[in-house]
Amino acid sequence: MKVVKVGQTSQFESPWSVRQRVLMIFWEWGWIFLCAWTPKPFNPWRLFVLRLFGARLDGVPFVHQRARIQIPWNLKMGDRACLGDRANAYTLGIVDIGEAATVAQEAYLCTGTHDFCNPAIPLVIGKVTVGAHAFVGARAMILPGVTIGERAVVGAMSVVTKDVATGQVVAGNPAKEIKSNSAY
Repeated sequence: MKVVKVGQTSQFESPWSVRQRVLMIFWEWGWIFLCAWTPKPFNPWRLFVLRLFGARLDGVPFVHQRARIQIPWNLKMGDRACLGDRANAYTLGIVDIGEAATVAQEAYLCTGTHDFCNPAIPLVIGKVTVGAHAFVGARAMILPGVTIGERAVVGAMSVVTKDVATGQVVAGNPAKEIKSNSAY
């Protein structure tokens, strides 16, 4: 797992600056009032708002109105990438969703955890990458520091704790290879 510790000396101390916390509050309210109520065809509007808050979006990805994005300036999506209904991009660190990749409904891309060996229990973040043309199934959980390779498939409700190779199909808890996806 490729993770980075965030400088915290106490479990009661925020890892975020006051400025970052204020921006996160503006983002949360902005999404609620500007985007969460919009129908699917208003995707261009949602992309506009995401870009205003610093998301790096190439081409025209799709972000469902009920998707949850914690910190938009840590989100990167390629052309035709999809973040589905109630999918959660917990972007304490970078989440990079490649071109034409799909993150299905209620999937969870988690970039944050804690170092439980340290008494301060500091935040630990790791980038999550979903490669081009990959598919993350419904309610799958991708842990910090994990890369899903291009054209890989993660089965529904899987828990992915390690990198998934290009074209690999994985499922289960913890996710294990079922087959190589040579159809691509």
